[in-house]
Amino acid sequence: MQVKPFTYNANPAHILFGPGSRSALAQEVRRLGCRRALVLSTPGQRASAEHLLRELGKLGAGVFTEAAMHTPVSVTEQALMVFAGINADCVIAVGGGSAIGLGKAIAYRNGAPQIAIPTTYAGSEVTPILGQTEHGLKTTLRQDSILPNMVIYDSELTLQLPVAVTVSSGLNAMAHAVEALYARDRNPITSLMALEGLRSLKAALPAIVHQPRNVDARNNALYGAWLCGTVLGTVGMALHHKLCHTLGGSFGLPHAETHAILLPHTASYNSEAAADVLAPAADVFGGNLALGLQDFARSLGAPTALKTLGLAKSDLKRAASLAVQNPYWNPRPLDADALLALLERAWDGSRPQ
Repeated sequence: MQVKPFTYNANPAHILFGPGSRSALAQEVRRLGCRRALVLSTPGQRASAEHLLRELGKLGAGVFTEAAMHTPVSVTEQALMVFAGINADCVIAVGGGSAIGLGKAIAYRNGAPQIAIPTTYAGSEVTPILGQTEHGLKTTLRQDSILPNMVIYDSELTLQLPVAVTVSSGLNAMAHAVEALYARDRNPITSLMALEGLRSLKAALPAIVHQPRNVDARNNALYGAWLCGTVLGTVGMALHHKLCHTLGGSFGLPHAETHAILLPHTASYNSEAAADVLAPAADVFGGNLALGLQDFARSLGAPTALKTLGLAKSDLKRAASLAVQNPYWNPRPLDADALLALLERAWDGSRPQ
C-alpha cells in the first residue's frame, strides 16, 4: 500500500473512560484549577445534574437545566446570566448534544473550562465545533477553544437511555464516520478510527436493543461513539451534515433521528464519487453501504422517513434550496434537483437510489 502525504491534527481532549469513571469528577474539577462548577443538562436530565451537584459537594455552585436542542442563542444567554450570578468558574455538561452544546457555547463566550459527561452517542464532546441556532437558522463555528477540556465516558450513566434514543444516537455517530471516510482532509488514521467506530457500533447497538442494561454493550457503544466523534472533530464533514443542519436549524427536526433517516440516502448520493474509500464500510454492511445502512436501521426499529418527524412535503423544495447555499465540500457536486429527489425518498422512507 502506498501512503499518500497527509496532515493529521490530534484531538487534544483529556479522556477518562470506563464504568464508574464519574467518581473522579471532583478530582478533575480541581485538576482544572476550578472551585465553583455550574452543572448543565436538559430538563429531562435534571435528576442526573442535581445528583452530580451533590457529589461535587463544595465544588458545586449550581445547576442550569434548560439546555435545548440545536443550542438556541437565547438559552445560552440565560445560562451565562446564571453562570455570572453564582460566580461559577467552570461548566460540567451531562447528557447528550444539547447539554454539551450549551457548555461549548458558554465556554466560547467566556473562556470557562468545561467537562463533558456524555450519556448518548452523538460525539459532540470531542469536537471543536459549535452549532447554534438563532432566528431560525443554524450556524456552525469551529475553533480549538470550543473543545471540552476533558470528557468522562461512564457507561453506567447510559443504562437508563431509552432504546429508541440509543439507536438514533448511535446511527448519528455512524454518520460522522461515513462522512469522515470521504472527507477532503481525511488521512489513514482518521479512516482507521472511522471504520473501527462503525464496527463497534454495528456490534453494540443490536445487543443493546436485545438487552438495554448490558454494560459491556453500552461500553462498546461509547467506545464507538468516541471514535466517530473524534473523526468528526478532526476532519471536515460534507453533504450529510449540511442537510441535517438545514433540517434541524430551519425546520426544527430532532437532531439524531434526522441523521438516522438521512444517512442511507446521503451515502447513496456519494457512493460512486467516493466508491474506493467507502468500500471497506460497504463490506461491514453486506457489500452495499446505502442499502445495508437502511436495513440495519430498520432492524433496530429506527425511524426511516422524515414525514414521521413532522416535516411537511411542501418544505422539501425549500430545504434543498437552503442546502446548496454556502455548501460544505462534497465528493459529488451538489445539485438542487438531485437533493430534492434524495429528500423526497427520505421523506417517505423509500429505498436509497
